[in-house]
Amino acid sequence: MEGLPLDPSHPAVRDYLHLIRLQVLTPLSLVINMATVLVCTVIATPGIGDISSLHPTPITPAKMPIAVYAILIYVFQIGYCLLLVLARKPETKKTFLKGVGISLVFANWVVAFWAIAWVLQQFLLSTIFLGVLLALLIYANIVLAIYHLPATWKERPLDLVLIHAPLKLFLILILNIGIEVSIFIMLHLTYPPSQPNEAMKYPLPSLLVILCTNLLSLIVIVWRQDFVWCVGAVWVDVSIWIGKWRGVTVWIPALAFTVIHPLALVLTVIYLRLRKPRQPIALPPDDEEQAAVQGRPQRPAGEVTAEDIWG
Repeated sequence: MEGLPLDPSHPAVRDYLHLIRLQVLTPLSLVINMATVLVCTVIATPGIGDISSLHPTPITPAKMPIAVYAILIYVFQIGYCLLLVLARKPETKKTFLKGVGISLVFANWVVAFWAIAWVLQQFLLSTIFLGVLLALLIYANIVLAIYHLPATWKERPLDLVLIHAPLKLFLILILNIGIEVSIFIMLHLTYPPSQPNEAMKYPLPSLLVILCTNLLSLIVIVWRQDFVWCVGAVWVDVSIWIGKWRGVTVWIPALAFTVIHPLALVLTVIYLRLRKPRQPIALPPDDEEQAAVQGRPQRPAGEVTAEDIWG
């Protein structure tokens, strides 16, 4: 290794090589993810969307808003890959290396495997893949939130838009609805597509899912004043309650949290701003303080000098 111009054991060199690997592997994993999902949606019969129609559950969301949500995540990921190549700020590169790292690469591969298992109707396997995906996304989001959150919007806006936002939206999609629907189908908590009047079945499990996921989202929104999480949670709720044949234990709480999430975010922001202590008003210094600052000796009150007379 002595003949190499660079020392591979040096931390800076290791980080540089790791960044190069991410610049190659992340776009590659995204292309494989998108190609697999596209084939499993358009060419495979039944496709990804058709599986949800063949095995409807009381919490299955409407197709169109979820499809738009997924496309939005892919658009953000394309921006992520561009930023990964074009970023010049050391803080942004550190976020890629130490924050997201290889987690997103593995996540894209897992989505590809999930799509194949889903269209083959191997629901136990697809649920396992979603569990692995959920663990990867939770890890990446926790690391980003604790160690790599930009200080302000003005300093690194692209980090917020192209790194933090897509990772959060990806996590919300799997955490709030994706894995729950897969578990419902795996446990046969479904109803026949030809009998939509049976969509009111399983009211207690459906209610528990809606309440637990939304209460968790509410905690995150209030605790971190998280606008992106609020948008993602509301989007999922809307996609649930606008679906056809919803029981009251599903559409009422989903509709309620559609209002509660943004309201809680606004009230929390207002409360924190009102609670912030005001800066004290600085009074101008008196003559004695000004004289002390300027280095002049203090004199007794009432004493008159020649400087006072002649200026």
